[in-house]
Amino acid sequence: MQSDYLGTKLNFKTKLSYGIGEIGASIFVTIRAFFQLFFLTNVAGLNPSLAGTVLLIGRIWDAVNDPVIGWLSDRTVSKWGKRHSWMLWGSIPFASLSVMQWIVPNFSSELQLNQIFLFWYYAAISLLADTAFSAVFLPYLALIPDLTQDYHERTGLNGFKAAFGLGAGIFALIVAQIIFAKISNPQDKYLMMAIAFAILSTLTIFVCIWGTRPQLRLMNKHISINDHNDNSPNLIAQMRIVLSNIPFLILMGIYLCSWIAVQTNSAILPYFVVNWMGLPDQHFAQAAIAVQGTALIMMIPWSILSQRLGKKAVYFLGIPLWAIAQIGLFLVQPGQVVLMYGLAVLAGAGISVVYLIPGAMLPDVIDYEELRTGQRQEGVFYGFVTQLLKIGIAIALFLVGKTLDWSNFIPTIAENSPPIQPESALWAIRLMISLVPILALLGGIFFAFVYPISRLRHEEILLKLRELGLRPQIPLNPH
Repeated sequence: MQSDYLGTKLNFKTKLSYGIGEIGASIFVTIRAFFQLFFLTNVAGLNPSLAGTVLLIGRIWDAVNDPVIGWLSDRTVSKWGKRHSWMLWGSIPFASLSVMQWIVPNFSSELQLNQIFLFWYYAAISLLADTAFSAVFLPYLALIPDLTQDYHERTGLNGFKAAFGLGAGIFALIVAQIIFAKISNPQDKYLMMAIAFAILSTLTIFVCIWGTRPQLRLMNKHISINDHNDNSPNLIAQMRIVLSNIPFLILMGIYLCSWIAVQTNSAILPYFVVNWMGLPDQHFAQAAIAVQGTALIMMIPWSILSQRLGKKAVYFLGIPLWAIAQIGLFLVQPGQVVLMYGLAVLAGAGISVVYLIPGAMLPDVIDYEELRTGQRQEGVFYGFVTQLLKIGIAIALFLVGKTLDWSNFIPTIAENSPPIQPESALWAIRLMISLVPILALLGGIFFAFVYPISRLRHEEILLKLRELGLRPQIPLNPH
């Protein structure tokens, strides 16, 4: 059996610990996706165009930052390991900067001057927080191919990661809803939410390091390719090699299109629920829970189908469900609350495959790269993917912010009642929750159609790696 030969059957402790490590990343991404743009415009009182630009600036920096961190993590030598050392020492700065994003400083009593200072404050904190996030969670992502070589084990491990990520996202939304109900001051409620999640994220990072360390040691003992290679290319050469990997470029297209759809949907949802549907703000947290909860539940059947039908087939099955839900949200009218929640559930069923499938494809692409070049640089690959996800998020949030500004959306001044929005802003909100995600999903389907690494192709890649001596036999994990 292939899995016996590879000796990479993971025990439950390793899978559980790895999944727990996703909690901090998911909470950070979830509260940013659902709340940050809304927080900047409706709590901090920032102009929508400036708010979108704030979120774009940090992602532009990530275009350099993420590949560099990935490259450095591949070459790190530490008693804690090349991945765990970054996770350990980056956790406290990450937690601190995460909190600072949700503070509303008052720099000036003059409105325009205060806008300028707020813009630069949030831009600087966003840049630093994104850097700290990459320093912790990019090495965390690169652990998957370090922990196992097996096709199905990687899918299962990514399933644990996705399940904990979705669960953490749901938990974050529930906790946020509780905090919002208990605290009336808008600024205080977001700050309290940030502090609670920063503490939790730090603890889960430590648990992940503790639980995955034994398996990582076992793999490093038997696979010399995980050790640092002094003859490996420099960063610029490695980036050129990565960008000449056709399956990886196609997978990047799947990632980018999928996450533009996810983040556009997440960013516009609060405005859709509050401004179009006319519901209290706690309803957008409940709608988000409906989406994320369904995505979590559907993770199990999608994972089972993936083992039977393949990863591409599952992606093709899930994405149309999501597209149908987005069309329905454009058509839903104020007062049709039950229908809105039903469509949120349908969207969650489709979104589930975005959390599961692209992440399970990436380790296979890394194996292909090793066969092609003889080099295995997981950190650089995951650096590019993390960078791409952030670019997708930035594009989505920038588009939402710009579109709201162009449509004459009226931001809420701090401590004032929400204004009545013009018809142009309401139309923009409806189009952003339907048309933009659907166009992005069509792009994702195209890239998935031309993606070349099937299950059989991956088995051929591993066979050739063994023939080349790059996959020595590993004894079974006795645990």
